[in-house]
Formats: sequence, C-alpha cells, structure tokens
Amino acid sequence: MEVQVFGVKKSADTRKALRFFAERRVKTHFVDMNERAASLGELKRFVQKFGLDRLIDKESKRYEELGLRHARLSDERWLERLIDEPLILRMPLVRNGNALTVGLAEQDWKDWTGK
Repeated sequence: MEVQVFGVKKSADTRKALRFFAERRVKTHFVDMNERAASLGELKRFVQKFGLDRLIDKESKRYEELGLRHARLSDERWLERLIDEPLILRMPLVRNGNALTVGLAEQDWKDWTGK
C-alpha cells in the first residue's frame, strides 16, 4: 500500500497525516505544494468527489489576505487559484488508489490500513 499526501510542510494537519502513516509503516509519497503544485487533473479528481467548497479553506489566513471572501469566480477560475495558491486549500489531500480524503480523516485512513 502506498498513499499520496498533498500538502505543505507548515501545515499541522499535513504533518499529522504523514506521522499517522509513518507510525503504521505505510509508504507515503509526499507532494509539497509550495514546491510543486498539484496538477489540474489531480485537483479535479478531488473536486468531483467532494465539491469545490470542501477543498477551499475559508478560514485560512491566505484566503483572507487575498480578499477572496466575497469573490465570485467560476469553477475553472477557482481551480486555477487553487493551483497558484495552495495555502487556500484544506489540507492534507490524501489519495490511496481511487480513495480520496480532504483534511484530517483518521477514521478513513484507519479503514484503509486496517490498523
């Protein structure tokens, strides 16, 4: 089993996810979105399952800094924004094959690992 974790090193929830899988000896592939943005196709996969609203962290400091509270953007523009500004994403985004989670989802991860 190998999971892919999308996030940033400064995110406490991303670090918790990485620690969760490390403690269970699950191989992880970490994608630091400050260094390499998630691809459009990868983000679309999460949007299809959860919807755009679940991916956007409206409580994040960066969301406020960019003045997005009153922004009315199309879904395509939001996706472009999420690629350019990963700090407005709810993190971590975790993928295990076709199974996906957004944010801390320890129960789902336990179901995946059986531990």
